[in-house]
Amino acid sequence: MQESSGVTPSLPTDGLASVEYDIFRACNEARRDRSSVTLIAVSKTFEADVIAPVIQSGQRVFGENRVQEAKSKWPPLIATQPAIALHLIGPLQSNKAKEAVALFDAIHSVDRPSICEALSKEMKAQQRTPQLFVQLNTGEEPQKAGIAPGEADDFIARCRDTYGLTISGLMCIPPVDDAPAPHFALTAKIAARNGLTQLSMGMSADFAIAIQFGATHVRVGSAIFGRR
Repeated sequence: MQESSGVTPSLPTDGLASVEYDIFRACNEARRDRSSVTLIAVSKTFEADVIAPVIQSGQRVFGENRVQEAKSKWPPLIATQPAIALHLIGPLQSNKAKEAVALFDAIHSVDRPSICEALSKEMKAQQRTPQLFVQLNTGEEPQKAGIAPGEADDFIARCRDTYGLTISGLMCIPPVDDAPAPHFALTAKIAARNGLTQLSMGMSADFAIAIQFGATHVRVGSAIFGRR
């Protein structure tokens, strides 16, 4: 499959159009419906004035890495466009679970029992049920968060049986120097055997490959907003 040129257009709205075209093309080649892939525009570190034109162009799903940053800039934007969906794609600390449950529609970084316990407590208290993804560390990199593949089945079972959480899918970030395809294939295999239908995988450089392997959510930042 031919990939995107990697040259980011000068305006975020141009970047969004280019990414949309590439997603459409990748879906076509994978014989998938475009509607089967959710584009998460990763807006971390960008201010509201940069994000607003992307919203005006029709993008409604955005990803942030940090709870505090999202809390500081998104409420005014959501007030003017209530159809926005916010996804937390970065690591979550237990002491931020209350704010995360209140603000985000999906959390992609469930990766340890303390997070499960905190999320379960807050979801019950707030009567909110954000979509939850277990984060895998498919490369078993010591510096990276996530559950090792060999521990994934047990952890997913604990999420469900011990903490009463509904897990929608899995998220992975392949090692930078590895070919991404084997990591996407492994993530899809683990999801399938655990009855999970949602796959959050693929970023600016490799989302077309991720779509080939069944990605339902692609997290694209620099190809839309430019380099940080």
